[in-house]
Amino acid sequence: MRLRMKGGPYKLRWRAKEFFLALIVLVCATILIWTWDRSPTLISAVSSKNQLQLPPDTKTVPEDPQRHVKEDISTLTRSEAVNNKQEHHLDEPDSTGTAKSYSDFETAPIQKKEEEATKHKGSPKREKTGSIESGSASTQIEEAHNVILRGRTSEQEEKTVEHQEEEATKHKGSPKREKTGSIKSGSTSTQIEETHNVILRGSTSEQEEKTMEHQACDYTKGKWVIDDRRPLYSGRGCKQWLAPMWACRMMQRQDFAFENLRWQPKDCELEEFEGQKFLKRMQNRTLAFVGDSLGRQQFQSLMCMITAGKESADILNAGPEFGLVIPPGGKRPNGWAYRFPSTNTTVLYYWSSTLCDLEPLNPKDPQTEYAMHLDRPPAFLRDFLHRIDVLVLNSGHHWNRGKLRANKWIMYVGGEANTNRKIANIGSAKNFTIHSTIKWLNSQLPKHPHLKAFYRSISPRHFVNGDWNTGGSCNNTTPMSIGKEVLQEESSDHGAASAVSGTGIKLLDITALSQVREEGHISRFSLTASPGFQDCLHWCLPGVPDTWNEILFALI
Repeated sequence: MRLRMKGGPYKLRWRAKEFFLALIVLVCATILIWTWDRSPTLISAVSSKNQLQLPPDTKTVPEDPQRHVKEDISTLTRSEAVNNKQEHHLDEPDSTGTAKSYSDFETAPIQKKEEEATKHKGSPKREKTGSIESGSASTQIEEAHNVILRGRTSEQEEKTVEHQEEEATKHKGSPKREKTGSIKSGSTSTQIEETHNVILRGSTSEQEEKTMEHQACDYTKGKWVIDDRRPLYSGRGCKQWLAPMWACRMMQRQDFAFENLRWQPKDCELEEFEGQKFLKRMQNRTLAFVGDSLGRQQFQSLMCMITAGKESADILNAGPEFGLVIPPGGKRPNGWAYRFPSTNTTVLYYWSSTLCDLEPLNPKDPQTEYAMHLDRPPAFLRDFLHRIDVLVLNSGHHWNRGKLRANKWIMYVGGEANTNRKIANIGSAKNFTIHSTIKWLNSQLPKHPHLKAFYRSISPRHFVNGDWNTGGSCNNTTPMSIGKEVLQEESSDHGAASAVSGTGIKLLDITALSQVREEGHISRFSLTASPGFQDCLHWCLPGVPDTWNEILFALI
């Protein structure tokens, strides 16, 4: 009894230690389970079971565990967006008109990423990869990897792709990110490489990729080729939009080989123009041409291209909305505007041959002179720029003393008649005005983020042995007789290239490719020219201006 009594306290004391030790273990286990999803260290520990087997000469660079969690969640979000083919509209414009990209989500808190990722959790494709809010973080990372590795069959390929992901995410934001190259030489298929590059690009949708491809294409280099599918419309049939003085099919001209030529860029393809595709791309948008009579030709060419030269009673006259009406005592308005109701697309032209503001010095006098404000953009642009989505400017051939005298235009700068002799020179005045208008337009771009602005380079003239009023002619009717290929590096219109340099306005460079098409002018077949005069400035339609619009279509 003494021994049992003696051993009893010791045994009781030992059981107390066991109880407290078990209690401590239980508390620790509870804390561990509670913080499981919130601890980057634990996640990294669990994920370490699937650590990639790097080559012997590859060094593993330690990284912030919290950033690892963010990266994997970002990868999951991107993967799901790719699989859903942009169904969740993560790149839709916000209220300011500025498109949101995946970079906006990458810099946001993780909680915001989770909300954005689960915004459309009802999608069938999203259910396959799971919700970011449900399940543990390690499960989410594993699911993200499964999305990336979908379609892979080799275990070695999976390890290689995972390693490539980690290397890419360590340097997120690097300009070289899209140039990942092959995942591992000899170990992966082309499908894996392409899919991985799509995931890394993240915010680049299929349409954006096409846009970047078009923007990267140098449409100024190429050659003219014969295409039996041309022209895109009939010059004899497009009477609703095409002025008779430019419809060479309605004249005495007999050769029309020039209508069958198509511009083929050197290293890329020019997107095939389709009227319905254009209207869809320009849905709820307005395209405006502002310039001289060559701008009017481009406008009429586009109207014929959209309608395929067929008359339509459904197209509305939107001219009054833009003040394009026949003024009192005038013969025609300063422009035209038409709306396609099916897509709410508006195409307009406004006549401004010098791209500066013209103001009558005495509005009550029909014979008054006009102040030609070289440092002011046309009033039409100031009044309606907010309603324009795509703008194409041009100027050039009206900059001569004869035109200024005939129109009674007097150069003004700073609100007063110009006294600067340098600007008084016609060439200098032209450059001064174009640079001034482009500078003003560039300053307006932040206020109108939806606006895409182009300045079209000058359309070449082909007068030989004189000018338009001194017996100049362009009698050649043989296509490509002076060349069919253009390979020059710089624009032939140096003034236009200089004006847009360093701005947000793009150069629609058509000068060189039009230069080799001397047979495409109206020439001696003009219906309006006086005997002995030839039109080697304007083009037969269908003709060269159609190509200008094809390039414009590809750029927008």
